[in-house]
Amino acid sequence: MAEAALSSQRGVLGYLRRAVVLASLALVAACSSGRVIPESAPPPVVKAPPPVAPRPISPGLPQDVARHRVALLVPLTGSNAGVGNSLNNATQLALLDSQSEAVRITTYDTAKGAAAAAQRAIDEGNKLILGPLLADDVRTVLPIARAAHVPVLSFSNDASVAGNGAWLLGYSPTQSIERVVDFAKESGISNFVGLMPSGVYGERASTAFLRAVEASGGKVLALETYDRAPGSMNGAIARLNKAPYQAVLLAGPANSAAVAVPVIRRNGGASARLLGTELWNSDSGIGANAALNGAWFASVPNKYYRQYAGKYRARFGSAPYRLSTLGYDSVLLTVRIARDWHPGDDFPVARLSDRDGFVGLDGAFRFGRDGIAERALEVQEIKGGTTIAVSPAPTGFGGK
Repeated sequence: MAEAALSSQRGVLGYLRRAVVLASLALVAACSSGRVIPESAPPPVVKAPPPVAPRPISPGLPQDVARHRVALLVPLTGSNAGVGNSLNNATQLALLDSQSEAVRITTYDTAKGAAAAAQRAIDEGNKLILGPLLADDVRTVLPIARAAHVPVLSFSNDASVAGNGAWLLGYSPTQSIERVVDFAKESGISNFVGLMPSGVYGERASTAFLRAVEASGGKVLALETYDRAPGSMNGAIARLNKAPYQAVLLAGPANSAAVAVPVIRRNGGASARLLGTELWNSDSGIGANAALNGAWFASVPNKYYRQYAGKYRARFGSAPYRLSTLGYDSVLLTVRIARDWHPGDDFPVARLSDRDGFVGLDGAFRFGRDGIAERALEVQEIKGGTTIAVSPAPTGFGGK
């Protein structure tokens, strides 16, 4: 019995010793792994949200985060498609030449509806509108753009649509008439007459002519208007022969002026100096028009135009419209301002009023308070089958 009890006691003690050893080993193993018993629950893992791609403004048109969205509104179809496509090509050439990656231009066809084009441009996130070309389209587009705080930098020269959010890059007839009249007066001409086409343009040209001659100290001896009726121009020219005059302002386009010149020479203006307007500048072949030999007209400088035209022809396979430089220069202006314009922000309109102005293919220009581009113009003379500058354009405005 005693042996059995002892044997049983030894068995119990051995079991206890083994249990203690196992517990000790378990405790050592737990300590060596750095875990605390009982084990606490690990903290929750917070994952960073995955990057979200920019939300498209409309299907297929992503929101730019590093570039400025700029709309070009021009006619790509219809009767004005030629000049519209030339403006479009010019903007693309300007982007390439400036090597700017800060501006993205999307083109919208105004011939299919200027209002729809403007609204789509706004909806797609554009912060600046280049164009439209026609004054009526500016009137249509402007209220839509103004409501979205998007300025309109138009290629029109119709002063009646300038201001209140519209800025005009087009060549101003008032400025060209003032420039050529001043040069004529400096050249010894005091007595002027004018031959004006009927319509709004002729009325504005007449007003500008009268004011320019008066301001220069000269005299307007006669001012006649003609329309498209047969014999209208000849009758108007005959009425100019009431008094001897030294110069005649032909405010129509170059081709109509060329038709008028032989009649003028036969009716009292044999030695009169011919004066033209900015409309003549849009005729790339005007220098070859022998009837206009010796005529003066004010123009934006042609210093860089021939180089531009060669580059344009090499890239697009055709000659540019003279007005296409407006598209080119509008991009240079935008690229310059883009340096201080944060993508996504409204266009910094105040920068358009910089008194030092801007420089482009068409020379120096700046915007006045009326929203019309004031240009540094030269006076050209048609001579020997080409045009030459007889009074160079100023190179800038000097902050004045």
